[in-house]
Amino acid sequence: MNLHSALYALVVGFAALAIGQPLVSAQDDTTQGDTAETIKPTGKVELVQDGFAFTEGPAWEPKSKTLLFTDIPNSAIHRLHPDGSISLFTGDSKHTNGILIPRDGRILACQMDGQVVRYDEHANATVLASQYDGKRFNAPNDLTVDGEGGIYFTDPLFRAPTPLPQTVQAVYYIASDGTVSRVTEGLAAPNGIGMSPDRKRLYVCPSQQAEMLVYEVTGPGKLSPPKTFCTVEQPEGKSGTGADGIALDVQGDVYITTHIGVQIFSPAGEQIGVVSFPQQPANVCFGGDDWKTMFVTARTGLYRVTMPIPGLH
Repeated sequence: MNLHSALYALVVGFAALAIGQPLVSAQDDTTQGDTAETIKPTGKVELVQDGFAFTEGPAWEPKSKTLLFTDIPNSAIHRLHPDGSISLFTGDSKHTNGILIPRDGRILACQMDGQVVRYDEHANATVLASQYDGKRFNAPNDLTVDGEGGIYFTDPLFRAPTPLPQTVQAVYYIASDGTVSRVTEGLAAPNGIGMSPDRKRLYVCPSQQAEMLVYEVTGPGKLSPPKTFCTVEQPEGKSGTGADGIALDVQGDVYITTHIGVQIFSPAGEQIGVVSFPQQPANVCFGGDDWKTMFVTARTGLYRVTMPIPGLH
């Protein structure tokens, strides 16, 4: 991290819950030298509910105005309703981790037991992919979609059999016709994944290194060699810690869950905010009527906070 970024991190660390103004940022490489304003919450961090085993995979469903999120050890998916109540969507999720609900309303999910699925409204799962090169996936973790009907997903080592069925940890692509391809080389526990608003960039956040990666998308399932997008700020006394989940806002800013909170980076890779939570965040998404509510799953709890910029959906 350079001196400028470090100063931003220090300031934001003390002002994580203060009220601020939205960032207006460009979305191309010409902004690499620009100085961006800090993104801060416009409200307080609120605990929605605690008492889960390990929460993950928040995903907003605009039609029902509800939030789905997972409790991995209990193999459960829960639904947060507008009145604040929480119901069980399924108690047999096969350790579902990341969930994504794209504009077409599909409920897409990564089951850590080895497959990527689509859930219907009754929680019945249709398998979209369960193996590559004749072997099961390690433990699909998180996913994003492109504009061609394809799905990118990460496949690290967490909850995977040993030795790893795929021998490497990588990112895969499920094409619209169901064809599966491996689109990256081996990575250090690839975890959170997301695409830029113009779908020309794919962000991949490893858990076992501080450097977050970005790929240029040259075609469906076709990526350039990776570049370092940013280096996440480290907790005091530690080094080499990485990230977990990822979300983007409509301006292309990248929200990354880390050991110190949700770190926010401009499209140029400059740290422009940190939002702290009582527990270490695992994953993040945006929702609400205006898409400005940031939902965060953090260990045993589900949290929310209003932000100044709508999330990308």
